[in-house]
Amino acid sequence: MYNYLHHSYKKHSAFFIVNKKSLFLHPINRNNFFKYIKMGRAFEFRKARKMKRWSAMAKTFTRIGKDIVMAVKEGGPNPETNARLRAVMQNAKAANMPKENVERAIKKASDKDTANYKEVLFEGYAPHGIAVLIETATDNNNRTVANIRSYFNKCNGTLGTQGSVEFMFDHKCNFRIPKDENLDLEEFELELIDAGVEEIFEDEDGIMIYAPFNSFGAIQKELEERSMEILSSGFDRIPQVTKELTEEQIADVEKLLEKIEEDDDVQNVFHTMA
Repeated sequence: MYNYLHHSYKKHSAFFIVNKKSLFLHPINRNNFFKYIKMGRAFEFRKARKMKRWSAMAKTFTRIGKDIVMAVKEGGPNPETNARLRAVMQNAKAANMPKENVERAIKKASDKDTANYKEVLFEGYAPHGIAVLIETATDNNNRTVANIRSYFNKCNGTLGTQGSVEFMFDHKCNFRIPKDENLDLEEFELELIDAGVEEIFEDEDGIMIYAPFNSFGAIQKELEERSMEILSSGFDRIPQVTKELTEEQIADVEKLLEKIEEDDDVQNVFHTMA
């Protein structure tokens, strides 16, 4: 992709990224320069995470159904004016969720008697010092707290307090767009720097775009203004450091993760196991 260059002269600094094809120097500001230095982890994270996604289709539909409710309660039932709902509908399509299911979920969410879900983040440690971050969407927080605590207790883990492990993860947004052989990824990445993009790469599912969590709206707007199809989008928490374990230790951690992921209130689970 790009190489990075920092030049200093008489206490003045200049930052560039170097296009390896053309050898052209593109000046960028200091913040974007150091942002680029940290790139690369999103690709490795996605490659590993794809090995174990939501295996049960019913679980996927339940998760998306909750996302629809929260999106409609927040911004209304019209996807034209509700960017969050628009993004969830794209994800539903990518997951092959039937159109009638989506429409039914939107209609149900529009009913004032339908309870909204509260997003709650849980933090803790699995066996062998593996940090675990759990995103939930619940209509009964007491039930969810009790369930999550029981999973940790039964599997020799520890449910932590707020802020105990969240700082170990970088909160990122992501977008997936179709592959395009006419699209120069290096130039495309450079054009999207101002929108907050940190990393762009291609895999078998399409072109992946990663950026900080708070850049979601700017990137969604930029892609839509370019009339680029968004296949799916979402958020990830990428561990800053991962830990290697033995096969036996991995089995101990997996036992806890499986119990957590089976809970209907759980939306996503992130951890620091390599």
